Amino acid sequence: MKKDIHPERYRLVAFKDMSNDNVFITKSTANTKETIEVDGVEYPLYKLEISNTSHPFYTGKIKLVDTAGRVDKFRNRYQKHLDQRNQSK
Repeated sequence: MKKDIHPERYRLVAFKDMSNDNVFITKSTANTKETIEVDGVEYPLYKLEISNTSHPFYTGKIKLVDTAGRVDKFRNRYQKHLDQRNQSK
Protein backbone atom coordinates (compact mmCIF):
# COMPACT_ATOMS: atom_id res chain seq x y z
CA MET A 1 0.00 0.00 0.00
CA LYS A 2 1.28 3.49 -0.82
CA LYS A 3 2.26 5.66 2.11
CA ASP A 4 0.91 9.16 2.81
CA ILE A 5 -1.99 9.06 0.33
CA HIS A 6 -4.84 8.63 2.81
CA PRO A 7 -6.26 11.55 4.79
CA GLU A 8 -5.59 11.55 8.49
CA ARG A 9 -8.40 13.81 9.68
CA TYR A 10 -11.73 11.99 9.67
CA ARG A 11 -14.80 13.35 11.44
CA LEU A 12 -18.36 12.17 11.93
CA VAL A 13 -20.58 13.33 9.06
CA ALA A 14 -24.33 12.86 8.59
CA PHE A 15 -25.27 11.64 5.10
CA LYS A 16 -28.90 12.31 4.10
CA ASP A 17 -30.65 10.49 1.25
CA MET A 18 -32.79 13.25 -0.25
CA SER A 19 -35.20 10.83 -1.96
CA ASN A 20 -36.44 9.31 1.33
CA ASP A 21 -34.93 11.51 4.10
CA ASN A 22 -32.92 8.63 5.58
CA VAL A 23 -29.92 9.87 7.59
CA PHE A 24 -26.88 7.83 8.58
CA ILE A 25 -23.70 8.92 10.35
CA THR A 26 -20.21 7.70 9.55
CA LYS A 27 -16.63 8.94 9.54
CA SER A 28 -15.71 10.96 6.46
CA THR A 29 -13.51 13.73 5.09
CA ALA A 30 -16.26 14.99 2.75
CA ASN A 31 -16.51 18.78 2.45
CA THR A 32 -19.81 20.13 3.72
CA LYS A 33 -21.50 23.53 3.95
CA GLU A 34 -24.59 22.65 6.00
CA THR A 35 -25.22 21.01 9.35
CA ILE A 36 -28.01 18.85 10.75
CA GLU A 37 -29.01 17.94 14.28
CA VAL A 38 -29.42 14.23 14.99
CA ASP A 39 -30.39 13.08 18.49
CA GLY A 40 -29.38 16.44 19.94
CA VAL A 41 -25.93 16.45 18.33
CA GLU A 42 -25.01 18.70 15.40
CA TYR A 43 -23.15 17.07 12.49
CA PRO A 44 -21.87 18.34 9.14
CA LEU A 45 -24.46 17.38 6.47
CA TYR A 46 -23.70 15.76 3.11
CA LYS A 47 -26.72 15.33 0.82
CA LEU A 48 -27.04 12.26 -1.41
CA GLU A 49 -29.41 11.73 -4.34
CA ILE A 50 -29.56 8.00 -3.71
CA SER A 51 -28.29 5.51 -1.12
CA ASN A 52 -28.74 1.85 -0.28
CA THR A 53 -32.11 2.67 1.32
CA SER A 54 -33.54 4.02 -1.94
CA HIS A 55 -31.54 2.25 -4.68
CA PRO A 56 -33.67 -0.22 -6.67
CA PHE A 57 -31.02 -2.94 -6.41
CA TYR A 58 -31.19 -2.93 -2.61
CA THR A 59 -34.91 -2.21 -2.22
CA GLY A 60 -36.15 -4.57 -4.93
CA LYS A 61 -38.31 -1.79 -6.39
CA ILE A 62 -37.96 -0.62 -9.96
CA LYS A 63 -37.76 3.16 -9.84
CA LEU A 64 -36.32 5.51 -12.42
CA VAL A 65 -34.25 8.22 -10.79
CA ASP A 66 -33.57 10.76 -13.49
CA THR A 67 -33.15 14.12 -11.79
CA ALA A 68 -31.95 16.09 -14.79
CA GLY A 69 -33.41 14.23 -17.79
CA ARG A 70 -30.07 12.52 -18.34
CA VAL A 71 -31.54 9.49 -20.10
CA ASP A 72 -33.46 11.68 -22.56
CA LYS A 73 -30.41 13.87 -23.17
CA PHE A 74 -28.31 10.79 -23.92
CA ARG A 75 -30.90 9.34 -26.28
CA ASN A 76 -31.33 12.64 -28.13
CA ARG A 77 -27.59 13.14 -28.47
CA TYR A 78 -26.83 9.68 -29.86
CA GLN A 79 -30.07 8.84 -31.68
CA LYS A 80 -28.73 9.66 -35.16
CA HIS A 81 -25.68 7.46 -34.52
CA LEU A 82 -27.95 4.60 -33.51
CA ASP A 83 -30.13 5.14 -36.58
CA GLN A 84 -27.10 5.07 -38.90
CA ARG A 85 -25.82 1.92 -37.25
CA ASN A 86 -29.18 0.17 -37.60
CA GLN A 87 -29.47 1.17 -41.28
CA SER A 88 -26.05 -0.28 -42.14
CA LYS A 89 -26.98 -3.74 -40.81
